[in-house]
Amino acid sequence: MTAPRAIGILGMGSYLPARVRGNEEVAPAAGVTAEWIVERTGVRRRHVAAPGEAASDLAARAVLAACEAAGITPADLELLVCAGSTPDELGPATACRVQAAIGATNACALDVSAACSGWLFAARVARDWLRAEPAVRYAAVVGVEAYSKFLDPADRATAVLFADGAAAAVLGEVPAGGGFRDLRLGSDGTGAHHVLIPAGGSRLPAGPATLAEGQHRIRMDGRAVRDFIVEVFPRLVAEQLTRHRLTVDQLDAVVTHQPNPVLLRRLGAELGIPADRLVVTGDRTGNIGAASAPFALAAAARSGRLRPGSLVLLCVFGAGLTWGSALLSWTGAPSLSADPPTADPDPGPLTADPLTPADPLTHPPLLRRSDR
Repeated sequence: MTAPRAIGILGMGSYLPARVRGNEEVAPAAGVTAEWIVERTGVRRRHVAAPGEAASDLAARAVLAACEAAGITPADLELLVCAGSTPDELGPATACRVQAAIGATNACALDVSAACSGWLFAARVARDWLRAEPAVRYAAVVGVEAYSKFLDPADRATAVLFADGAAAAVLGEVPAGGGFRDLRLGSDGTGAHHVLIPAGGSRLPAGPATLAEGQHRIRMDGRAVRDFIVEVFPRLVAEQLTRHRLTVDQLDAVVTHQPNPVLLRRLGAELGIPADRLVVTGDRTGNIGAASAPFALAAAARSGRLRPGSLVLLCVFGAGLTWGSALLSWTGAPSLSADPPTADPDPGPLTADPLTPADPLTHPPLLRRSDR
């Protein structure tokens, strides 16, 4: 039997809106101090979409950057999968909005909903699609959130963490032995109530009562979510290492969802992951949901931390409850940022992060290619 063709990442792109909201701005409404936010979460800044900027607008910029990085045009895409929790509308699929915005006229467009795990769920759809259809060459997978549209500024459990952004990858065939070597997903719907937007769907349609009660805002049981992360992240790492007879030292990078940089670094240290191999970007972006893991992966590629042959462990976890992990053999894909210039003042020193000293994410040009 012929082995399925290897599918990996050919190019990556990311986009963060121009508006930056620092802790000094967020803290008063949330009833905390800027120092409290840093101490408890590690987040120092977050990007916020403009009033007329929807999730599809952010996603479109990230996909365009990923296409340029991969050396293709949007018309070359034959599949476009969008992951996120903050769609433009309940219907149609946000992916269809992205398709129209970028001119991906030959792509089949669809959404995947798995909250902060969404990008890896979407990558699984795209990888298997490409394997099953040899004639299909390129798929775009984008994670995007416009959380700021759904936040209660007075809710410290969410307002200090969640933010907006998008990150995308173009998937296609790579040399044998490269790309996604293993990709596994899971979910537990009994925990769906821990993080959700209660109203606006078919269970609680929008109405005067739901608006008055603020049920169109994100609600999160912070303690329950923390306990879930503390349990699932170590489990995902252990399962992949055991399955492939690897040790932590054999991993070149560990890229995860970015729920809380302080918690992430603590768990990484407890798992024995060297600090220079755990990619943390949430200090500068906050929690951007389905965009968090691909954004961190794109940032690692841009910074030069990923080389051809680097072994990357991806771990994601989110509302639903959902989770997933993947082993990715990096094949040297370039990464571009489509971030607009920002007038944001220097947010001050960031928490210890191997990406920080040379990371160009602080004040990027409009489009930046890795030249490593």
